[in-house]
Amino acid sequence: MKKLLVLSLFVALVAIGQKSYAHCEIPCGIYGDSVRVELIAEHIETIAKSMNQINELSEAGDKNYNQLVRWVMNKEEHAKKIQDIVSQYFLHQRIKPVQPTEVEAYAKYTNQLALLHQLLVLSMKAKQTTDLTVIDKLNTTLEKFSDSYFHKHTH
Repeated sequence: MKKLLVLSLFVALVAIGQKSYAHCEIPCGIYGDSVRVELIAEHIETIAKSMNQINELSEAGDKNYNQLVRWVMNKEEHAKKIQDIVSQYFLHQRIKPVQPTEVEAYAKYTNQLALLHQLLVLSMKAKQTTDLTVIDKLNTTLEKFSDSYFHKHTH
C-alpha cells in the first residue's frame, strides 16, 4: 500500500512538471475545435511577425545576432505548435476515419486529411524560410480546413 502511495505521488509530481501543448489523448469528451483553429491562426500571425523581424534584422548594416537568433527560434517554436495541434488534436482525435462506401462523407474526410497535411507541410516550410508567401498559403489552407470542418461547404 505504501509503495502504491509513493508511486502515485511520484507520477503526480512528474505530471505537474510536464508541459502540455496539445489536448489530452484520453476520451474526456472536452473539445474546443474553434479554439484550436484560432490558436493555429495566432501561431501563423506570430510566424509572420518573426519572418518580418528576421528579414529586417538581416538587412540591417549593424546586425544584432542575438535578436536574430531569438526571432528564428520563435518562428520555429510556433511552426512546431501548429504541427502539434494539427497532429495531436485534429488528426489523432477529431478527424474520424470514414469508409469509402460513404461517398459524400469520405470525400469530406479525404479533403480534410489533405488540408491538414498541407498545414503540416507548410509549417515545415515556415521553419525553412522567411518567404511570406508561405504565410499566405498557411492562412488560405487554414481557412479552407475551417470551412470544411465547420460545414460551411464540403470541399
